[in-house]
Amino acid sequence: MDYITSYSSPLGEITLASDGRSLTGLWFEKRRYCPDFTQAKVVRVAAIPVFRAAQEWLDRYFAGEKPGIAELPLAPAGGDFRKAVWRILCEIPYGSVTTYGEIAKRIAAERGLAKMAAQAVGGAVGHNPISIIIPCHRVVGSNGSLTGYGGGIDLKVKLLTLEGVDMSKLFIPRKGTAL
Repeated sequence: MDYITSYSSPLGEITLASDGRSLTGLWFEKRRYCPDFTQAKVVRVAAIPVFRAAQEWLDRYFAGEKPGIAELPLAPAGGDFRKAVWRILCEIPYGSVTTYGEIAKRIAAERGLAKMAAQAVGGAVGHNPISIIIPCHRVVGSNGSLTGYGGGIDLKVKLLTLEGVDMSKLFIPRKGTAL
């Protein structure tokens, strides 16, 4: 059985999903990659422990605290490559950013490859089903471009600003898929 609930954040409504034990999804509503739950077989419920824990985590995060990712049981669904990328996302410190290229270099090294395409990493980052907690918003282009956030550039800027990221070397691209 899959469960969903809503959370009212300072940046808009968020949908949380769970398998009953772990958090399996977190999406800003009406944004790219947010599932259409109207046709899905899910139960809307707020009173399961993982939802209460996730809501408390989000309350602390939006209050400017730095809750740890390991505080929550997470179970994002995806293949081995995507899970490897999401694991690296979890290692990006609060208030910091890294690039798709840097993640690609790490994945290549871990897999004994000469190189890995940053675009492949971008696909995995973009399909992260547990945004904010698995901090895909902390990944930027190698030139400082704020690209590639399924929640939209406006939310990416707000999340990075909330975390105190130095935005002076980052910019919003004039065109691209994340606008």
